[in-house]
Amino acid sequence: MPTLNSTPDNPVPPGGTLHAVRTQDGVDLRAALWRPTTRLVKGTVCLLQGRAEFIEKYYETIGDLRRRGFAVVAFDWRGQGESQRLTNDAHRGHVARFSDYLLDLKAVEDSVLAPLMPYPHFALAHSMGGAVAFAAAAEGRLPFVRIVTVAPMLALRMVRWPSGASLLARALHRIGLGRRYIPFGGPVSIGTKPFAGNRLSGDPMRYARNAEAARIVGAGAVGDPSIAWLAEAFRAMARLRDRRVAGRIDIPALIVGAGADPVCETRAAERFVRMARGAHILVLPGARHEILSEADGIRAEFWAAFDAFMPGEAVGARVGAVHAQA
Repeated sequence: MPTLNSTPDNPVPPGGTLHAVRTQDGVDLRAALWRPTTRLVKGTVCLLQGRAEFIEKYYETIGDLRRRGFAVVAFDWRGQGESQRLTNDAHRGHVARFSDYLLDLKAVEDSVLAPLMPYPHFALAHSMGGAVAFAAAAEGRLPFVRIVTVAPMLALRMVRWPSGASLLARALHRIGLGRRYIPFGGPVSIGTKPFAGNRLSGDPMRYARNAEAARIVGAGAVGDPSIAWLAEAFRAMARLRDRRVAGRIDIPALIVGAGADPVCETRAAERFVRMARGAHILVLPGARHEILSEADGIRAEFWAAFDAFMPGEAVGARVGAVHAQA
């Protein structure tokens, strides 16, 4: 049975409910939802995690959203958190196809968002979640009226020779090694590695909090990805950088880039907004990859941008009427 894990520095936000979600291809996902702590409701924000993340890592963000008048839906993508694994090694992040993530999003939409949550629906996506959101938008399959993406995965900076790595991953995948870890990869979660020199956050307290959460969820905080995941991720990123694909994306989107991101390439996001209609970008100087786990000053800049971008009107009693029309 799925659970929500807690630590003294990272307690479960009160009032949440867990939901088991099954995808069209039979994969079981863990999802959770919370109502806002305000009297009036602005809608629902669905959190789209990055690779190797899990619901517990977003407790602080869930509280921030609820205080702003939003209901929140959080879920674990297939192959991570407490959602179903696709290999016999629970620590290995793996998908057969990047497009399978769209099946996860569709299942959450059908089982949780559409029947249970107040409209309008928005997305707050991080890293890989941003790539999934834009891929869905390009195909007209994104169930949100606007999105905020944090350090979206449009190109990898942490890979020294991305073109060579992409060719190698595809070749290894083609000869049947797709389920194996990437070369030199292993089961240790990036979030449990020492703070010094980390790629994720410049805030030692939030980094330690997230590391303890990762230890509590164990294999839920997966280690390195499979060769298939990497090959598919490179393919998905290349597709989104194609002007013909990016030009089909017209949903209002705010990209918040990290000025000191050593994981994803912020310049790729800057090029992307010049191709996608309705997309804008704000780059936060000094921020590392996980802006939502950064120092207070950086987080304050993020939330100021979020508040300015999101509709401010509470829907309150109109929620039922809007829901009935959808």
